[in-house]
Amino acid sequence: MGKRIRAQRIGRGSPTYKADTFKRIGPIKYPPLSAQFIHETIKGKLVDIVHEHGRCGPIGILEINGERYPILVSEGSYVGQIIEIGERASLSIGNILPLKAIPEGTFVFNIERRRGDGGKLVRSTGAYATVIGRSGSKVLISLPSGKTIALDENCLATIGIAAGGGRVDKPFLKAGTKHYFVHARKKKWPRVRGVAMNPVDHPFGGGSHQSPGKPTTVSRHAPPGRKVGLISAKKTGRGGKRK
Repeated sequence: MGKRIRAQRIGRGSPTYKADTFKRIGPIKYPPLSAQFIHETIKGKLVDIVHEHGRCGPIGILEINGERYPILVSEGSYVGQIIEIGERASLSIGNILPLKAIPEGTFVFNIERRRGDGGKLVRSTGAYATVIGRSGSKVLISLPSGKTIALDENCLATIGIAAGGGRVDKPFLKAGTKHYFVHARKKKWPRVRGVAMNPVDHPFGGGSHQSPGKPTTVSRHAPPGRKVGLISAKKTGRGGKRK
C-alpha cells in the first residue's frame, strides 16, 4: 500500500505544510477610504518600516488620524515620510493615487484590480508596472510579464517601484540560510524527485534506473495517490508530427 505521497500530504493541510500566519502583521492593503475622500488629499505619516514573517519585502506602518495601517512601501521610502492619498496628491515616490490621475509612462505598483480591494497586482519585491494609455474610463497598464490590461480609472496605485528589489541577486550560499527562508513559508525543502524514491513512496519510484516507468500525463479524475506529473496535459514536448 505504501504511504501517503507528498502531494497528498500537502493537500491535506497538516501542520508541516501550514504557514505560521499568527506571526503576520495583518492584511497588507490600502487604508479603507470611502470613494468621496479620493477626490480630496489625505495625508498620513510613515511611522515605521518593519519585517513581516514569511514576506521578503519591507512593510511600512502608515498612520492616519491615529489609526495605523500596514502597507507596501516603495524604493526610497523612509520613516517620517508624509504619504499623500487622493486624486490631487503629488506625483512623488510612495504617494497613492487613482489611475486617472497618473500620467502615462509613470512606474506604479500595488495596483487595485477592482476599486476598494486594497491592491492585488504588482506586489512582489522590485516589481513595477507602467501606465501606457487610456481608453474611455479604462487605463491601460503594462504588467511586468509584458501583458497589457485595462483597469478602471478609479483603482488606486502607488507611485514608484516596490521596495526590496535585487533580492534574488544575492545567493543563499548555505543550505541553512535556504532552510530558514523556506521554513517561514512552510514549504518542504529540499524537494526530492519522485523517480529517486522507492515504489512505496511515489508512483514514479523504484526500478533499475531513475525513470518514471509509465506515462507522466495523468487524468484530471485520477485518484490523489496517482495524480502526479503532468495533470490533464493537452500536449507535451514540442508537439507535432515527425517527418
